[in-house]
Amino acid sequence: METNIKVLGWLYIVLGILGVLVGVSVLAILLGAGLITGDRDAMGILLIVGVLVCGIVTLGSAPGIVVGIGLLKFRQWARVLALILGFLNLPGFPLGTVLGIYTFVSLLTPDAEAAFARI
Repeated sequence: METNIKVLGWLYIVLGILGVLVGVSVLAILLGAGLITGDRDAMGILLIVGVLVCGIVTLGSAPGIVVGIGLLKFRQWARVLALILGFLNLPGFPLGTVLGIYTFVSLLTPDAEAAFARI
């Protein structure tokens, strides 16, 4: 069971980092598009939109990274937060749905509860 929990922790970390990279990529693309146009107004608007998108995506991905680190250390709060994030990930087909189901399967067993109680 401990292996499942560690795999789940790494999945949350990797998907969180991928989310941050997507946000930064959107910012870079929008900044590049603004520079290509050469229009100062377009550059300003695209900069604002890019920063907002990057910020929102990063804020949405950060809890997954924190949960992943907590799961690797077998923290009880991480188990609870992972179950909440697993539920919130379910509508995000296909990766979110798979991650949510894997979260429930891994963390809602007596063996998982015992693993978190031991450490």
